[in-house]
Amino acid sequence: MPVPTPGLDIPFRKHVLDNGLQVVIHEDHSCPIVAVNVWYHVGSKNEVPGRTGFAHLFEHLMFEGSAHHDAGYFEPLQQAGGTLNGSTNSDRTNYWEVVPASALELALWMESDRMGFLLPALTEAKFNNQRDVVLNERRQNYENRPYGMAGLAMLDALFPDGHPYRWATIGSPDDLQAATADDVRAFFRRYYHPANASLAIAGDVDADGALELAAACFGEIPAGEPPAAVPATPARAVPARRMIEDRVELPRLYLGWLSPPMYAGGDAELDLLADVLATGKASRLYRALVYERRIATDVSAYQGSRELGSSFQIVTTAVPGIGLGALEDAIHEEVARVRASEVSPDELARTLALTETAFVSRLQTVGGFGGKSDQLNNYNVFLGDPGYFSRDMARYRSATGASVRAAADAHLDAAHCVTLSVVPAGRHDLAAPRSEPAVIT
Repeated sequence: MPVPTPGLDIPFRKHVLDNGLQVVIHEDHSCPIVAVNVWYHVGSKNEVPGRTGFAHLFEHLMFEGSAHHDAGYFEPLQQAGGTLNGSTNSDRTNYWEVVPASALELALWMESDRMGFLLPALTEAKFNNQRDVVLNERRQNYENRPYGMAGLAMLDALFPDGHPYRWATIGSPDDLQAATADDVRAFFRRYYHPANASLAIAGDVDADGALELAAACFGEIPAGEPPAAVPATPARAVPARRMIEDRVELPRLYLGWLSPPMYAGGDAELDLLADVLATGKASRLYRALVYERRIATDVSAYQGSRELGSSFQIVTTAVPGIGLGALEDAIHEEVARVRASEVSPDELARTLALTETAFVSRLQTVGGFGGKSDQLNNYNVFLGDPGYFSRDMARYRSATGASVRAAADAHLDAAHCVTLSVVPAGRHDLAAPRSEPAVIT
């Protein structure tokens, strides 16, 4: 286990209410504001084929009113001086508010009302309206956006049929059109209850008083049954070579491998490797593809960490007149070098500095996406320990050139790489060799 990093622990108190709701409280009196952050341990991985997009749909429906406030969710909190939002991914759904300390009770009451009393206010009209909103969001963000379908095609190629990470969080249009209000009500009953939730309160609060308010607002909500765990992911991808024709000017290449789950061994090393390969002008792939050979306009890499299993991806856009086969060969050459020899101490120091800067910057605020309340919930939901801050950073600080090389060697072999080419319509010749048309639902 990584050795904790001194100075990064965030003090907190954790209490579990009788109904199973986990409450994590952090006092920060530097500013008279407080963050309320709720995580439900449900995302698109908890859906099943034929019934996808439900978790994301509820991200929308939860803002449409509940039994004791059957109106828009934003207005009361904004009138109190607060900001709020929510998001959904494959593993969790979160909602947050940042309000003046005097409005803490309002924020907690509204969160508790939609947790305990959403369904009485969920009408057919609200369901149909928000389903249409989601379908339009899919058209705007995926179907009608340049390269927008690439992410969906990569999921389809990386994961086998029926795997819980094979579909995007936005869901399938056919599944959403076929869904009924009763279908989504059943989904809500299964996942959106105290026994599957974590509440973090951070900011200018007294811990005892905040806990009393949380218990008063949430304590009478029935616990619900803890959902069954979703089976883990396969360790290797089946190699695939896919192609999408799109309304784009330049071809773009996506390479992907399955990689270790979030917080597992090798996850931090691959996160660091992504920076070594493609973050900044000093990175290996930027130097090789953009600066020296001038065959790409850009390149990026990332370790997409998820609860059951992750994916490591490299993305690059070709310059005019260059086919994606040349980019594919160049990337595999560089990945092979990393697998064969350690990254240098200077490279490791540079990427570790980037990681530490990003990590500390997330802790400069009590609320919002990535703030202290969000991080407390992240560690609590996925690890059962809100106080994982220092050990999380220690995962990166304990990485070595040898451990980064070992992670690359174990997971980034060309034999298990998924290749996707996105090319201008009618320009199959620009795709990586032997690519077949992608089928996306």
